[in-house]
Amino acid sequence: MNAVHLPRFVSAGEALTDMLRTGAHAWSSQVGGSTWNVARVMARLGLPSAFAGAVSLDVFGDALAAATDSAGLDMRFLQRHPKSPLLAIVHELHPPSYYFIGDDSADLHFDAALLPAGWMQAVQWVHFGGISLAREPLAGKLVALARTLKAAGVNISYDPNFRTLMDERYDATLRCMVELADVVKVSDEDLAGLFRHDDIDGAFATLRSWNRHATYLYTRGAQGAALVQGEQTWQAAPPVIEVVDSVGAGDASIGGLLYSLMCRPDADGGQHLRFAVAAGAGACLAAGAAPPSVELVESLAQHTVVR
Repeated sequence: MNAVHLPRFVSAGEALTDMLRTGAHAWSSQVGGSTWNVARVMARLGLPSAFAGAVSLDVFGDALAAATDSAGLDMRFLQRHPKSPLLAIVHELHPPSYYFIGDDSADLHFDAALLPAGWMQAVQWVHFGGISLAREPLAGKLVALARTLKAAGVNISYDPNFRTLMDERYDATLRCMVELADVVKVSDEDLAGLFRHDDIDGAFATLRSWNRHATYLYTRGAQGAALVQGEQTWQAAPPVIEVVDSVGAGDASIGGLLYSLMCRPDADGGQHLRFAVAAGAGACLAAGAAPPSVELVESLAQHTVVR
């Protein structure tokens, strides 16, 4: 298979259906999943990309497959299984309260051996994160894949994207993935949940101590973000915008950073951070996890202050 026709970027993990309670007896559904969202962000920015994961063969899986196709992602990386769908039941919106339904669901049956031949030789960057790394046996498969890719010289990024099922059983996976990653994206809320205490600065210092060579994108909501590379740190405040929906902003910010690292290798850390923060802001301008275009991100970057 010609490597020209294989993606430069792959995000491996979960695609799921969010079931949102919209009234006392009313629900609506949305396609989602953090790793799936990152793949869509990269495709929207113009990079040949794919989502590597598995979805069901029912109406929920059909919706995810259709959205994957319409996003321009390489469909050869999406696997389908006659298993139940993975659902996120969001029964309260403000603040979000949720739980997951997915016993022996399709996502757990993902098999990296079934991905297109030659893809590892063609890919430049593979992203991991989300609840896929907290759900066995999928988590073990993904960690093994990350180890193989790292040994082959492929760049690895990791966004834990904390959810309540990431308890002490997740600690070993957290450390392993941080040690493997070239880029780690983490929020203040992630750190509080993952380390189960309120010393956020201490938690971030511990995280960095596991891998001093990684680049860290540290986001703090409306307070902006920092990019940390070795002894250098850049800070950025988000541009002033009218927020429509913050869903997917974190996925867009890591996507923006990875796009900048891949496509603008001569840029410095401040320029990479500016693009990442602008991408996160761009995702907030439309309802749902709406990936921003390069033109929108570049426009917002002009109003993003880095110091």
